[in-house]
Amino acid sequence: MNNEKPIIRRKSKRIYVGTVPIGDEAPISVQSMTNTCTNNVNATVRQIESLKNAGADIVRISVPHIDTAKAFNLIKQKVNIPLIADIHFDYRIALKVAEYGADCLRINPGNIGNEKRIRMVVDCAKYNNIPIRIGVNSGSLEKDLINKYLKPTPEALVESAMRHVNYLDRFNFDQFKVSVKASTVSLAVQSYRLLAKKIDQPLHIGITESGSIRNGTVKSSIGIGILLSEGIGDTIRVSLAANPIEEIKIGFDILNSLNLRSRGVNFIACPTCSRQEFDVIGTVNELEKRLDDISTPMDVSIIGCIVNGPGEAAISTIGLTGGNKKSSIYEDGLRSKDKIDNNDIINQLEIRIRNKALKINQNIYSKISLLKK
Repeated sequence: MNNEKPIIRRKSKRIYVGTVPIGDEAPISVQSMTNTCTNNVNATVRQIESLKNAGADIVRISVPHIDTAKAFNLIKQKVNIPLIADIHFDYRIALKVAEYGADCLRINPGNIGNEKRIRMVVDCAKYNNIPIRIGVNSGSLEKDLINKYLKPTPEALVESAMRHVNYLDRFNFDQFKVSVKASTVSLAVQSYRLLAKKIDQPLHIGITESGSIRNGTVKSSIGIGILLSEGIGDTIRVSLAANPIEEIKIGFDILNSLNLRSRGVNFIACPTCSRQEFDVIGTVNELEKRLDDISTPMDVSIIGCIVNGPGEAAISTIGLTGGNKKSSIYEDGLRSKDKIDNNDIINQLEIRIRNKALKINQNIYSKISLLKK
């Protein structure tokens, strides 16, 4: 049983991106962004479906040109997951994708022209009941702010964000969320801390342009983890120079590690030593590949010897403790009379984990059926 104190989340306003609630203690949503050419409708739809299957709650699509809006329209008709249209500079694109059913506009009001154009976009968002995300990045701060602060600072990012917020406040529009991302962990964390004290809108958090899958995962986990542990953040994106599906997986791993949300198998495995009775590393890596399709939350401990094995197994859904030639298996903390031959651990564990996932799902459906009655 987990005895950790729950994280006290920052109070924020509730908005909706499509049917997905954001803020006001709603489950922290995980999102990613397509990296296909938006005009390649079929490739983009395939990637969106892959992201959805990986667990994505929301997907963002870049709409760089007015003619790309037509492709967005076709994509929107082919998928059933909320889509955010990412727009810069051209207010006409925002008007067009709103007409086509975008679930959210990622746009900075201050960079799409004069106040008349900003009002047109806000009025369109109001009419279509579409929220806006104000997205400030350290790499694209306004020139006057760079001149004022000499470099990107937390104060500069927050001042930029508040400029855009003030536009929306002026037009009596409160259906928006805000991000102040930076590629430097400390800069992003300090910026979000400052912004969280100034507004009660939902915050989209992440470390922008964090890098390769290894370096980016480390930076994102630290930055996003710090903020979430302080109760800051209502929706997240892990930005990686990698397959966007990895962003979703790592996002859920971060949430799971903080007991904020669970999805799929959480493997607990020892780093191995000379006491191991089987190939722990090979076993865990292979099972992670084979069980990638399971979305049912469960903890699976795979420990190579009896030092920590029984203790980890006692608090896992499925647990394996290494033994000479045969290893002990546990389910819900109870040790089975049967043992698994060390030469067939991967196959046997896969069967047991899949069967357990099926049982868990059946129990959930049964409870839901009883509640409906």
